[in-house]
Amino acid sequence: MAGDHRWGVKAWTMKYLEWVRREVHFEQRAQEATLLDYVHEVEHAAARIARLDGAIEEAAKCAPPAMRAVIEALQALRGVAHISAVTVVAELGELSRFARARQLMGYGGIVASENSSGERTRRGNITKTGNAHLRRVVIEAAWAYRHRPALGGSLRKRQENVSEEVKEIAWEAQQRLHERYRKLLAKGKNKAAVVTAVGRELLGFVWSQYKEKPRRRRLRMRTPQSVRLRRTPDRNRLRLPSHRKVTVGLISTMPWCT
Repeated sequence: MAGDHRWGVKAWTMKYLEWVRREVHFEQRAQEATLLDYVHEVEHAAARIARLDGAIEEAAKCAPPAMRAVIEALQALRGVAHISAVTVVAELGELSRFARARQLMGYGGIVASENSSGERTRRGNITKTGNAHLRRVVIEAAWAYRHRPALGGSLRKRQENVSEEVKEIAWEAQQRLHERYRKLLAKGKNKAAVVTAVGRELLGFVWSQYKEKPRRRRLRMRTPQSVRLRRTPDRNRLRLPSHRKVTVGLISTMPWCT
């Protein structure tokens, strides 16, 4: 279970959960029953997440080879694991339909709102008018870039089967986005606004590595109409104490597995 970066909430480890079961008790039976119910709910939610993760992983294996290559390439980016990569692919579909990076940012609702009159131009908070699910996943991934560029064990493992060009792009993203985070934080911006800005640039970076770099081998997110990813209007989400969300409807957006 991941912690909440916004409030500094630490993740519940298995050791901590065992300590709760063993040491935390109440004299009153009503309070003890309430505690047991909370603990069982955490266990049930964790088991449900594990089942859904497995189902999404199996569904992704049924995708066309070109789309699986895109999912693997996205996982080379820091902060983007398998579920996040599949979510991005499911939400975006064909990346080639975005002619400019700003169009992709606008689709995610991560561009600044504007209130202009005549020669006066005022920009405000992000619009939040685009794809909320894509925006949440990208901003969550952007939190990883507050750390210095590095290749940890899990990230190195995710990069085992990708090309050197993809690894180069991922490393460039680490350096650029961490520098962006550091400079904005030094200007006195609050962390939430800084991470949102980093998430916007991360989304633009994803666009640029497929569209603007002809010298590198590109993985195009183009699929036949018969297997094109679709969005479903009904997306049920599960919230845990760690505030991690799992999209139950994500599996239904993979028509190639039907």
